[in-house]
This record gives sequence, C-alpha cells and structure tokens, in this order.
Amino acid sequence: MRFLITGGAGFIGSHLTEALLRRGDEVFIIDDLSTGAMDNIASFRGHPRFDYVIDTITNRPLLAEWVDRAETVFHLAAAVGVRLIVDSPVHTIETNVGGTEAVLRQAAKKSKKVILASTSEVYGKAEKMPFAEGDDLVLGPTVKSRWSYACSKAIDEFLALAYHKEKGVPVVITRLFNTVGPRQTGRYGMVVPTFVRQALRGEPITVFGDGRQSRCFCHVADVVEALIKLVEFEAATGQVYNVGSQEEISILDLAGLIKEMTGSPSQIVLVPYDEAYEEGFEDMPRRIPDLTKIRSAVGYQPEYNIRDIVRSVVDYERSRL
Repeated sequence: MRFLITGGAGFIGSHLTEALLRRGDEVFIIDDLSTGAMDNIASFRGHPRFDYVIDTITNRPLLAEWVDRAETVFHLAAAVGVRLIVDSPVHTIETNVGGTEAVLRQAAKKSKKVILASTSEVYGKAEKMPFAEGDDLVLGPTVKSRWSYACSKAIDEFLALAYHKEKGVPVVITRLFNTVGPRQTGRYGMVVPTFVRQALRGEPITVFGDGRQSRCFCHVADVVEALIKLVEFEAATGQVYNVGSQEEISILDLAGLIKEMTGSPSQIVLVPYDEAYEEGFEDMPRRIPDLTKIRSAVGYQPEYNIRDIVRSVVDYERSRL
C-alpha cells in the first residue's frame, strides 16, 4: 500500500514510517520540522519506497499532490506538548484545526482514507474512569489557554466525522494516551524523556505539581501496531478508538523509577504548576483509557510495561549522550 504521513519526521511518525517500510509499503511524508527532526528519518533517506518533502500541510497545492500519491493518509501533524500549547495558543489552534481541515478537504476529493491522531486530552476534566470513547468531554474555561489544545483536537474529531458523514470520507479517529519511546523530545514538556535526561546528567528531576497526578504510558511500538491494525480493519471507518495502556503510575513514582533505573544521584524536586507553566494552570489528576472497543475490534493488547518503556528511553538517551 501507499501511505502519506503528515508529521512523518516526528516521534510517532518516524516509528510508523519504519514499521510500514518493513512491511513492504510505500511511505511519503510531509513535515515542517517544527517538532520533527531530520535525524528521525535519516536512516530511510534513499530507500526506494520512501519519499519526503519539508513543507507545511497548509501549502495546499503541494498537499493535494501528495494526497493524490497515497491510498491512505495518517494525519499526525499537530502542535503538541503542554509547554508549546501554553506558550503558543494561536499556533496550536491554527495548526491543529487548519491543518486537519486541509487534509480532509484534499482527501474528500479522491475519497482517500484518513487516520486522524487525536488525544486523550479531549476528555478534559472528566472524572469518570476509565475514559470510554462515548463519554462526555469536560473542558476547562476558555480563559485558560491550557485547554486550547483539547478543544482544537475535539474540533478536529468533529470535522473528521462530519467529512465522513456528509462527504463519505473514510476516517478513523485514534485518541492516543501518553505515547512514549525513543526519539521523543522533551523540549515541550514530555515528561519521560525530560526526567531521563535530567537523571542521566545528575540534574534535579523536576516534578510539576504535587506529583500525585497519574498517567498510563504506552510504548510507541504498541501505538504503531494499533494504527496499522486499524487501517486494515474496514469496520473501523467512522469510529473513534482509544489507544494506550492501562498501567497507571503517578508522576512522582515515575520520577523515582527513572532515578532507580538510571542509578542517578539526582534529587527529585517539586515545582508548583504556577511556576512551571502559568498562574491558575489546571491538570487532569488521572487519565486512564477504556480499551474495550479497540481490543474487541483488532485484538489490541500493549506488550510493553512501564519498566520496558523507561528502559528503552534510557538506552536511547544514553546512546545520544
């Protein structure tokens, strides 16, 4: 098959590219390198079934050309990371909503399948656990820019489902929960690579808030496997699926685990949210996916546990140091 990956030089996109090339597929990517990196795709350059262009998906003539070349589009390009979202809300909204609209508009012209990468952030401040795809979304107030990302991705989902209903575009929406692994940047607040780099350098491991907030981290290899299986599952069209792990860990315990696994002398330091981000910053205390739907659809079961995940990131970061 022939795939176009927007944001293909990013963390998830480069792992997805690698997996598809191993299967024998053709892969084309578009990336503006705002959060991606050429290093992530260096090993693919020159591959006979791989092509790329460094540009933005808002370049509509170019996007139209590349969508035409593919059978299926993985739309991963987005503004990501809490730090980037808080600091650049205009960029977040314009990139996510405008980029998704551009991709869907071009896909609609040739009825190309689109796999849209959404996020667990859309569940907002909902308290019912675990989060199921049909649950209500509970977002914070518009005066807190932290919620602009969740809102923009929710609009992306509404837009994708509207294109499916009204224009017949075959879309599949995946809500990703805290994907982690080698090549992930800590630049915009991604917690695992940030903690690992701090630990390896003997710097303080900075935990925001009181550290009691918990997350379920999922290895990028498990996420990529799920994305590929959903492409091949025809009944997934027009549906929303959670993709993640159900192994929950507090951020404070995560810091302790990373300190232990690296043998680091680093101290674990608590940093108030107001100091880390902005005054009045709100966070979700827990974020756990209900995986019933995707498990029933494609037999999805993540293979990596939290120690496996941390070990893979530690090995990667040590190799870079």
